[in-house]
Amino acid sequence: MNLLNALFFISLFAGAIDPNQTKLIPEELENVGIDKSVIGSRISLDTPFVSEDGESHPLSYYFLEDKPVLLSMVYYNCPGLCNLHMNGAGTLFEEMELKAGQDFNWLLVSMDANEGPELAVTKKISYLDKFDVEGAEEGWMFLTSKPESLEKLTKELGFSFKWDPQTKQFAHSAAFYAISSDGLISQIVPGVGFDKKTVRLSLVEAAKGKIGSTIDQLLLFCFRFDPSKNKYTLYAYNIMRAAGLITVIILSIIIVPMWLKEREPKVKKND
Repeated sequence: MNLLNALFFISLFAGAIDPNQTKLIPEELENVGIDKSVIGSRISLDTPFVSEDGESHPLSYYFLEDKPVLLSMVYYNCPGLCNLHMNGAGTLFEEMELKAGQDFNWLLVSMDANEGPELAVTKKISYLDKFDVEGAEEGWMFLTSKPESLEKLTKELGFSFKWDPQTKQFAHSAAFYAISSDGLISQIVPGVGFDKKTVRLSLVEAAKGKIGSTIDQLLLFCFRFDPSKNKYTLYAYNIMRAAGLITVIILSIIIVPMWLKEREPKVKKND
């Protein structure tokens, strides 16, 4: 791999390159990346995917009990990037207060239609052994699919990838898709190492208030996801709105009792 390709891959894996921006991109890497304009759109939950046990179910089957989902596009024979992404996810989940299987589910979908459930279950077992994460056995789901299902989902996700015959690997990006229980793509968090607060807030946002604390809801009001930094940053407009509301409440607490007291009829004293 030459220097240009290497620099491109670094940017691509970080989610910094739009697949539609192909200027100066090596030919074999054109149209590879993530189109973040899909945020706010929905994926089709009736598309069938195969679980580790070999059973085919619609995607809705894996969105259990109205939990939000973190979805990762990987392939199980990937020698590099996918392992880095999955290792970063496993380390993150060991440290997160929100638990897979309880608060959310993690769906891994193979982008290689030639991979089947036998390989998927082997990969899952290896990661269950590698990371000590409560709820992972139920909350981590390693899926495979037929080409038509894969094509439909990746198009809806804005996820572009291609097979490189020279390296005999897929050229692709790595990211979490935070998706609500009804299929809404709420957020995309690219990378292989993750900020715990960013992923937590992405899940809380995707859950529409059904998970997380009151403080999480307040943080979502005051913070907005910044794609250029891959994390939530302070949102000045909402902070000003919150400050204005607090000011009104404080003034009301002080002024209203004084106003009511002034309106009280004065009682004349008897001589």
